[in-house]
Amino acid sequence: MTASPDDAKAAAIIGDMNYRFSEAQLDALRAYGETRSYKTGERFFNEGDVDPDVLVLLSGQLDVHLYEIGEKRRVGWLERGQFTGDVQQITGQPSLVSAEMTEDGEVLHIPAAALRRILVENSELSDSFVTTFIARRAWARASGRKSVVLVGRALDRASFALRDLLTKHDVPHVWVEADSDPSAEAIVAKLDLTLDDTPILITGERRFVRPSLEDAGRVLGLDLLPDGASADVIVIGAGPAGLAASVYAASEGLSVVAIDSVAPGGQAATSSKIENYLGFPSGISGRDLADRARVQAQKFGARLAAPVRAAALEREGAEYAVVLRDGRRLRGKAVVIATGAEYRKLPIENLEEFEGRGVYYGATAMEAQICTGSSVVVVGAGNSAGQGASFLAKTAKDVYVLFRRKNIRDTMSEYLVRRLEETPNVHLRAETQISRLIGCENRLRKIAVTSPTGEDEIDAGFAFMFTGAEPGADWLPDTVARDAKGFLKTGGDIENLDLVRAGWSLDRMPTRYETAWPRVFAVGDVRAGSTKRVASGVGEGSVVIQAVHAAISEIENQ
Repeated sequence: MTASPDDAKAAAIIGDMNYRFSEAQLDALRAYGETRSYKTGERFFNEGDVDPDVLVLLSGQLDVHLYEIGEKRRVGWLERGQFTGDVQQITGQPSLVSAEMTEDGEVLHIPAAALRRILVENSELSDSFVTTFIARRAWARASGRKSVVLVGRALDRASFALRDLLTKHDVPHVWVEADSDPSAEAIVAKLDLTLDDTPILITGERRFVRPSLEDAGRVLGLDLLPDGASADVIVIGAGPAGLAASVYAASEGLSVVAIDSVAPGGQAATSSKIENYLGFPSGISGRDLADRARVQAQKFGARLAAPVRAAALEREGAEYAVVLRDGRRLRGKAVVIATGAEYRKLPIENLEEFEGRGVYYGATAMEAQICTGSSVVVVGAGNSAGQGASFLAKTAKDVYVLFRRKNIRDTMSEYLVRRLEETPNVHLRAETQISRLIGCENRLRKIAVTSPTGEDEIDAGFAFMFTGAEPGADWLPDTVARDAKGFLKTGGDIENLDLVRAGWSLDRMPTRYETAWPRVFAVGDVRAGSTKRVASGVGEGSVVIQAVHAAISEIENQ
């Protein structure tokens, strides 16, 4: 696709999204589709359509349009050898654009199912499609086109949650801050609404007033799983471990359904920059790493859905049923639990009052924008806290890092400690913790802290929590054995009494990542004894698939 002239700068910034197939490649593509003739004015698909055909132009011209708050705008056109689509062709999300013929010609239609075959069968064509799709999604983010608009208030909890959802799912959107953006009033008036109706989600010609996260997920195509969906393996949790398990399982021919309670990436997605991950000497943000892994898993055919929360795990004969909070049931021959661990909430009396209104559990570009020019507090002494503090220091006035230990080097990597020590607006405060949150008008204003020298107040309206970890396993039956802290036991850590309580009936013992329930595995941060690192989670998620294959073969050969 060629970008419209007013978008040429955005297209140049992100690289080549205007890929054109060679004549030899067009010949190869014809085996996957059907060539049809069209007249000027004929429409192919509309904004909101799911799994439209990929259209490869052979002759004539095809225009691509989107709707910006109800107004149709051309964003590009196709010439011979160019094709439609972006990442949504892989993820299954609804199209953000429409397409129509503007000059008589021929078009090669490649159905969604055929595209998935190409992505697996033909490396050269696969690389061309995937690279171009990713570039176009980056262009959609950079261009500021208003196909998806969220109007809300920065310190409104519901607005923040929706904005967080859009960002974590890589949905290109425009954020309109109701209290500071002069266009907000005109936008809501055009919709016959007022700013009191915020948050308002606008997608093409549709609008949604104060949608829940689940409703927004369905509208945006983030959760398309039907009740009764089944797969060889169900992966619960889409952080680094879950995404790795999904990639390797799908690439090795297993059918995969993966779910996450928030969005792909897990805690790693809140890291502004991961600098000690193998192969990325300049570092990579957790969000970018998660986005690449998500596309990679879906390229091989894994079905991902979020926000979707598991509520129970039940046996159904030789298979398992994962019961979702909304009542849907997913069925699988094996289950990989990769639900990770969440930051522990501090025992502060009014903490929940300020969550999303000054208290946050991740430091990404979105949070950094909210607190630009202000003083902030970061609580924690791990690498996530160090990465967050370093990132926030670029835009915040002052960053106060609070930790209970005497020496932060006990838990934080040396390179991060040195960076914080050498950053003039970062202040490390040992043996210090929050005692009270002080605010007014539903907004955090000051933070009271205690240390060996007594109590004092920090004039900061933002607190970022990176404190401890609690396993995401409270939804599982008690007979799925845990250690004293609630993390799931696997392999050699499982005791005979655990197996008796779980009703283990196989002649063999649990394999390395297998829980006390046969064919139910645990990987990543939720597993007892795991190393809480992104690389470790990826390693466990990839290695476990060999055991999953073997376990599934057991029941298939019975």
